[in-house]
Amino acid sequence: MGIVLKQSFKNTLITFVAFAIGGTNALFLYTNFLEDQYYGLVTYLLSAANILMPLTAFGVQYSIIKFYSSYSLKLEKDKFLSSSLLLPLLIAIPFGFIGSLFYEQISTYLSLENEIIKDFTWVIYLVAIATAYFEIFYAWSKVQFQSVFGNVLKEIFSRVAAMILLVLVYFEIISQTEFIYYLTGAYFIRTFMMMIYAFRVYKPNFTFQLPENYKEVLKYASYIILAGSAGAILIDIDKFMIPQKEAIQLTAYYAVGIYMASVLEVPGRAMAQIVQPITAKALNENNHTEIKKLYKSTSINLLLICGLLFLLINLNVSDVYLLIKPEYADGIYVVLMISVAKLYTMALGNNGAIISNSKYYKILLPYAIGMSLSVILLNNWLIDIYGMNGAALSTSTVILVFNTVKWWYVKHKFGISPFTRKTIILLLILVVFYAIFSFLKLEFHPLINILLKSTLIVVPYILLIKMMNVSTDISGLFDKYILRK
Repeated sequence: MGIVLKQSFKNTLITFVAFAIGGTNALFLYTNFLEDQYYGLVTYLLSAANILMPLTAFGVQYSIIKFYSSYSLKLEKDKFLSSSLLLPLLIAIPFGFIGSLFYEQISTYLSLENEIIKDFTWVIYLVAIATAYFEIFYAWSKVQFQSVFGNVLKEIFSRVAAMILLVLVYFEIISQTEFIYYLTGAYFIRTFMMMIYAFRVYKPNFTFQLPENYKEVLKYASYIILAGSAGAILIDIDKFMIPQKEAIQLTAYYAVGIYMASVLEVPGRAMAQIVQPITAKALNENNHTEIKKLYKSTSINLLLICGLLFLLINLNVSDVYLLIKPEYADGIYVVLMISVAKLYTMALGNNGAIISNSKYYKILLPYAIGMSLSVILLNNWLIDIYGMNGAALSTSTVILVFNTVKWWYVKHKFGISPFTRKTIILLLILVVFYAIFSFLKLEFHPLINILLKSTLIVVPYILLIKMMNVSTDISGLFDKYILRK
């Protein structure tokens, strides 16, 4: 876990900084510098682009992670990476042509409930293309075990760009409409920067020749493209469907709740950047011992860290909403439901990486299709009844059910599970802390309440975790950096 912890620690710091910037944007700048309908519009456009992105990427970013370490000759690596840049064009170009041909019909359909969407439909396609190629070049650098710079671009760049643009809107240097145009441009700048870095890390001798196993690569990409699309649907379909049924402002309120819950993913996202290629390498080498070790260590470490974040977020959420506009507080149950689902996902460690990089990757297709259909059907039913809380309920339910299926599948096929006796101990600690501090009500300014309650949670939590040695990795870091003389 040496290289994993080292780069994961750097990536975690980067991602926390990014989420701090993003939190400032989502909770304060967007809510005060943009009208609610424009905030909802930005959320809708980016979510729609995220749904489209896996199709335009053609699954190439996943194929790079899975197959790159299987090549021993530079020539084959160069053939593989060269073809990886061309494959997405097989979908991106036809999509662009069809989109331009039927733009009026598509934009009219998407804007039936909210007219403001119509003039910005083209943004969805452009952001999808830029994001797809960014992910490809990011995967390119990750297989060289260089994930930090890409993580800076992925997590920080677009958020800083949005922050700068929001300030420009506030001072009326640009309009709210121009904000969307410039933000679209920022995604392309980020992609070009990632491309330059990827070529510096490893520049192949470009060729139009296909690698010898191109049929296997195409077969994998065909499966993973559908699985990736279904996964994107699960993540963003709620923010896409709410404006089809409700006022677009509700998308903004929902986005704030989702953002707070998403902080739980920070450590997992950071760790995944380096764990994914290591998992793929272990699978390619049939190193069962390493796979089992990674599975258990990523699970307990993520549950430990993300469990603390779960407590801090949900036990302070009422005070956080007091700092935002009152109408946004309707999303308080969104935070709880989504954060429970995300905590469970983090507790499964690198479960998804094991499946997607193994010979059993084909199961991801029916799995992902089942998830996407379930969340669409549940959203269609529950949004009408409970509004944005219905969207959160449907998403969290699907995540909990299908992640349990994924856990069972890995246990069945590989004979391993991420959970140990220490998992039970940690869960009991989390339940006790949540139960105790749920009844603690402070009557100071919201900021003071948050600081005091967070301190009362963090200090005993860390001491208890260290005393019970729940994670040897975390205890080792604690001894090295906190207790060293």
